[in-house]
Amino acid sequence: MSTLLERDGLVATWRRINADTGSGSRECCELNERGEAVPHPHPSARRQIVLTDVYCQIAEQIGHVAAMSVAVTTPSFGIRVPDVVWMPPDKWEGFDREAPVPFVPDLCVEVLLDRKMPQDISRRVRAYLAGGAREVIVVSQRGELQFWGANGPLQASALGIELSLERMYFEELAPSFTASSWREI
Repeated sequence: MSTLLERDGLVATWRRINADTGSGSRECCELNERGEAVPHPHPSARRQIVLTDVYCQIAEQIGHVAAMSVAVTTPSFGIRVPDVVWMPPDKWEGFDREAPVPFVPDLCVEVLLDRKMPQDISRRVRAYLAGGAREVIVVSQRGELQFWGANGPLQASALGIELSLERMYFEELAPSFTASSWREI
């Protein structure tokens, strides 16, 4: 049985595995809590459009300190790459930009469009919230928005975010991550 790696061990492993990603030679990997590589494939063109739209709307509504596909260190789920993150400007200071953010930002967004990991989303939401995120937004494969806080599902964004997403990019019959999924978290 593998043992859980401490943060420094995760970061060292992440740096080693992702050393070539800047040159575009291979895809970025996430790491699970044991330091094992978890492929993080590049998004499809359709998903990139939605990610960019979400990023732009968040940056416009709560400030231009949002970012796309930034690796973050979670206390229970290794190093993950949320689709969009946001945090106040002062939190962006004082850490190595070449390494994963050493904590979970205030807001993490996951867009499930074209992803094969919807079953993994409960663990991601739980890890982001346990790591200090104030809010997690999940955009389902059908374009439905779910807002999550420390105490479970929210009726609306606690940060006042309102996202308006173009319907033409979403699947009409895809399974959805719902409030009843919170029991799994």
